[in-house]
Amino acid sequence: MVDVTAVILAGGLGTRLRSVLQGRPKVLAEIQGRPFLAYLLSQLSISGLRTVVLCTGYLGGQIQDRFGDSYRNLGIVYSREGSLLGTAGALRLALPLFKSSSVLVMNGDSFCDIDLHVFWDWHCGRRAAATLALVRMVDSMRYGQVRMESDGALLSFEEKSGRGEPGWVNAGIYLLTLKFIQAIPENRAISLEKEVFPAWIGRGLYGYQTEGRFLDIGIPETYGAAKGFFSPEKT
Repeated sequence: MVDVTAVILAGGLGTRLRSVLQGRPKVLAEIQGRPFLAYLLSQLSISGLRTVVLCTGYLGGQIQDRFGDSYRNLGIVYSREGSLLGTAGALRLALPLFKSSSVLVMNGDSFCDIDLHVFWDWHCGRRAAATLALVRMVDSMRYGQVRMESDGALLSFEEKSGRGEPGWVNAGIYLLTLKFIQAIPENRAISLEKEVFPAWIGRGLYGYQTEGRFLDIGIPETYGAAKGFFSPEKT
């Protein structure tokens, strides 16, 4: 994966975390004395990747001031949206910066302890247009479930049920081909999760099941759990 371009979607407003962010973008939320984004960058660095594109927007200048143009062995390139484009729109804007036939995309507000090399091999082995990493949650109520065939081909995305039942959910890590990204409409706000992925069901969209630990910091309750998640004995 050394030549694979990584992308982190770091343009979120962090509306539900405003009380704890103190004027910072969500990816700079402090956990164990480090910004959350540093944990994502470390995961990429340890996996041997060399280039990451940060898709920024709201308070994006703070992110660039904090990390500059490199992190460990990673070179950092920035793609900053001038208006809110959503996860898919931000990704489409950054397309000219991608140097590999498939790119590894991470949501900037979640972390999954996944073996990225195994994930890559699985994606390539199926010649998938797009592969989503999925984690099994004991309580999937906040996320909505993903249904798939035995070979991993995705069948449906089910809305949040309001019931606390187990299920496979989107872990916020994707491998996407350039063909997939090129098909995203330009210069408009559009969501990967709500609009683009459902439209690709039956067209090479797969889900890779991982048993890795998962955390999202999107609400104060889960952000509060991050300190224990990244405690030294667990990292």
